[in-house]
Amino acid sequence: MTEQHTERVAIVTGGSRGIGRETAVRLGSEGYAVAVVYSGNRGEAELAVKEIDAVGGRAIAVQADVADEAAVAALFDRTEEAFGGIDVVVHAAGVMPLSPLADLDLAVFDEVVRTNLRGTFVVDQQAARRLRDGGAIINISSSLTKLARPGYGAYAATKGGVEALTLILARELRGRNITVNAVAPGPTATALFLDGKPQELIDRIAAEPPLERLGQPEDIAEVISFLAGRGRWINGQVIYTNGGSAA
Repeated sequence: MTEQHTERVAIVTGGSRGIGRETAVRLGSEGYAVAVVYSGNRGEAELAVKEIDAVGGRAIAVQADVADEAAVAALFDRTEEAFGGIDVVVHAAGVMPLSPLADLDLAVFDEVVRTNLRGTFVVDQQAARRLRDGGAIINISSSLTKLARPGYGAYAATKGGVEALTLILARELRGRNITVNAVAPGPTATALFLDGKPQELIDRIAAEPPLERLGQPEDIAEVISFLAGRGRWINGQVIYTNGGSAA
């Protein structure tokens, strides 16, 4: 008789800060074993692991460059060794340098593409190969693909690519009961969004949606959690999670 696994296992990239961290802790509180993936900030990743332990979950911190295929394969190996398999991948790692297109250094553009777009391809490729049937892949896009704010050209372009990969992968995984979706937050109160912005600009952006506030990481984690677990009839979709912001 084949032994059935009961604990669901999640990998969360970008898990040391912001939306990724909130999601990792949320999934841990729901009984997932979680691999908290970080790029350089080991201290923050270990704090996230402690938060997950405190809410009754199990977690490990794993360093990986999401655009490096060998590092990502090793991440999946480490997670399988620790927890026995993988059911959910939440890919929240990303970078967001701001500049008008005319002024952006191409080396910076190449780094944005490497992290945000190649990183999604590499992580999703391993997920497609190694997730257990019945799992879920959730990529993080951005409402900026619709809002089209000046200065976000490189970032929004890569997120448009993330959405294309998401929709195609959902169709390629036919027959395995694996859902693939993207969550596209609007302005959210994370360091990635807040850093470098004057308060006047933050206040103006916060007032734009009908709900008249910035999103909070827990708002986004709520949607990701649903897609990871109960939202089994949502597949091949981009879920705009932005409080009603419109282009």
